[in-house]
Amino acid sequence: MSKMGANNKEGASAPILVTGAAGFIGYHLSLRLLGAGRQVVGIDNLNDYYDVSLKRARLAQLQAHPGFSFEQLDLADRAGMARLFASHGFDVVVNLAAQAGVRYSIENPAAYIDSNLVGFGNVLEGCRQSQVRHLVFASSSSVYGANTKVPFSVHDNVDHPVSLYAASKKANELMAHSYSHLFGLPVTGLRFFTVYGPWGRPDMAYFSFTQKILAGQPIPVFNNGQMQRDFTYIDDIVEGVVRVMDQTPSGSPAWSGEHPDPASSYAPYRIYNIGNNQPVPLLEMIELLEKALGRKAEMQMLPMQAGDVKATYADIDDLRTAVGFQPRTDLAEGLRRFVDWYRAFYPA
Repeated sequence: MSKMGANNKEGASAPILVTGAAGFIGYHLSLRLLGAGRQVVGIDNLNDYYDVSLKRARLAQLQAHPGFSFEQLDLADRAGMARLFASHGFDVVVNLAAQAGVRYSIENPAAYIDSNLVGFGNVLEGCRQSQVRHLVFASSSSVYGANTKVPFSVHDNVDHPVSLYAASKKANELMAHSYSHLFGLPVTGLRFFTVYGPWGRPDMAYFSFTQKILAGQPIPVFNNGQMQRDFTYIDDIVEGVVRVMDQTPSGSPAWSGEHPDPASSYAPYRIYNIGNNQPVPLLEMIELLEKALGRKAEMQMLPMQAGDVKATYADIDDLRTAVGFQPRTDLAEGLRRFVDWYRAFYPA
């Protein structure tokens, strides 16, 4: 075990910190952990990047569980984060809080610097000071940037991001490795691929398309629909995260500085993709959504947007080998579940 993990009290009784607990993935992960009897401390700054009432509705469900406690806190609040870590003996930290969105990073870069860089630095320092056993943090498929070799592999170089959001996530991986090297902090980064499902984010295409189709409004289809995404259902994402949480990394004795593998290290550091391993054309996704809604979409064909990529496709061999899991929910079923939730949450 690492020099850091060796000093930390392990066990199911120790609380787990979930940052971004009122967010899409944070909510679902917290619910899963609470259902398994774990104590969860959730933090979120409840910013207005999208509808705060949706975040509060998620939070209300979590607060119904006696094992959940919440603090409204911004990752960039250094003193507040230091107090948080000092007042709890966290076993595992799952950092899901971040300023999300590729396109918004062009409009408001400062939000990404504050949350994704300064904020993540505060998470790392809190983990270091309180001897956390394992830090699991959200990276993104966006880090593959200008790469065109598919499927995207964690063993490939990712030094050419095409958005500040992607650059901030790559920076998180580098920052985490430095803490793993310097302090023996076990860290695992997860590159999520187009997560969707009930309680999702309104800025995501499937969600906004649903809103517009039901309202009889045209949907914007970028690059004239010539896009592919590795859509990954939320329950599959959560299953992967939970399994990885219990798989504390150790240094790889086979790692070589002459031929450095980006996905592993001599330090207790690992990177995994979590994707459906099955890219779907955007126009096919729209057809499936039309079927689930029982409505036809009016499509407005538009050129490629700055910062976007044409295709994402996850190589998940490492995840499958490490934790014995791969996502299995097909897009048609996942979209049906989302539409059922949407109609219940936003009754006409």
